[in-house]
Amino acid sequence: MNLTIPTIDCSVQDPLQALAELRRKLSPQGDVVSESGRQRTMALFGEPLAPRQVVERICADVREQGLKAVLDYTAKLDGKQLTRETMRVPADELAAAHAACDKQFLGTIRRIRENIVQFQSRILHEDVRLIRQDGTSRVELRQRYLPLRRIGICVPGGAAAYPSTVLMTAVLAKTAGVKEIAVVVPPTEFGGYNQSLLATCAEIGITEVYRIGGAQAVAAMAYGVEGLPRVDKIVGPGNLFVALAKQHVFGEVDIDSIAGPSEVVILADDSATPRFVAADLISQAEHSPGSGVLITWHAPLIEAVRGELEKQLAKLPRGDLARTSLNEYGALILARDADQAAELADLLAPEHLHISTCDPEVMLGKIQNAGAIFMGHQTPVAVGDYFAGPSHVLPTGGTARFANGLCANDFLKRSSVIWYNHDALQDASEDIGRIAAVEGLTAHSASVDVRLEEDE
Repeated sequence: MNLTIPTIDCSVQDPLQALAELRRKLSPQGDVVSESGRQRTMALFGEPLAPRQVVERICADVREQGLKAVLDYTAKLDGKQLTRETMRVPADELAAAHAACDKQFLGTIRRIRENIVQFQSRILHEDVRLIRQDGTSRVELRQRYLPLRRIGICVPGGAAAYPSTVLMTAVLAKTAGVKEIAVVVPPTEFGGYNQSLLATCAEIGITEVYRIGGAQAVAAMAYGVEGLPRVDKIVGPGNLFVALAKQHVFGEVDIDSIAGPSEVVILADDSATPRFVAADLISQAEHSPGSGVLITWHAPLIEAVRGELEKQLAKLPRGDLARTSLNEYGALILARDADQAAELADLLAPEHLHISTCDPEVMLGKIQNAGAIFMGHQTPVAVGDYFAGPSHVLPTGGTARFANGLCANDFLKRSSVIWYNHDALQDASEDIGRIAAVEGLTAHSASVDVRLEEDE
């Protein structure tokens, strides 16, 4: 397959239409499915359901039938006959995976965990206390943060093993103080039967690992089934069906986001190295689907990067998959200048933004929307995906214009704590009564007045 990634020259083309189409493709609309997927849906349900309808059917069945539905769908979709006992990875199997795991790999896991804990601990919210004292009138206001009791984590496992996802979710929750963490992962060689992934869980103290995936796993965690108690929040990436299932159960539980394909936008000037830029584009495209977009105001970089893409794709094991992604979801954009480049990046609001310029701080000041930002020529996205400390669970599909990447604070719930003494209540009574009267909620003001009657 040839590389046909489109080039957009903003001096002769309207980039907004092209970017709007690209953003539409990357959003999890839930109405696009392959022919093989349609055939699988027909075989399972006997009718051509859209992905969103499939998810609604699965979630309803799990809610009504509990564990039976989870196991039935696991058998039909994943080809694994599980029971309540075999669904959960036993403690001795986690221990055995850890004992047999490569020691250097475990050392890497420990170093990554330390990086994550160090960063997430620094940004963790602390209780806030404010006292207003005026003579004998005293008000005390607090914002109290407590960790969620129990959370669930989705870890993909269809085409590759992702121990990094365990680290970039579970370590954050542990840093926040969450005591109960359930991990669900498909019953595949890359998922629930993968030694590296199970060893990672054991290394960081995860004891609940379940060999279930897809929409049925999301529903099981949201509603609770026999052998898997319900959780308070579900986080972690997955395919379209996982994303739609998380959207469906939101309200029963909290979720992190509705994630779509991985994506990177690279802002580059004449100081950028073409082979670096090409490698960074491919690194996200190899997720397949994954998007890579270059925006530059240095015209020679476009063709130089295209040439490097051809060279590097030919050498990579997943080169064909990455090439397909770049052809479908990629673009090489020539902007008028740095200001227009920043405007276009903000319109895309990407999951990853790499500023590969001679002075990235200047460009950073022009940017509003991005999930994670990588500065300079020596900071590839892979550093954030695997090692640095901020989570790689990030907003996709343009949602970075209002959503944030996952962090330890997302596993805290906050409550305001308010304490007034008698004199403070008396000072506030007239204002409370006035606004209560405007709203017609006189019982509100009466609840204040009754406490002040003794003063009359």
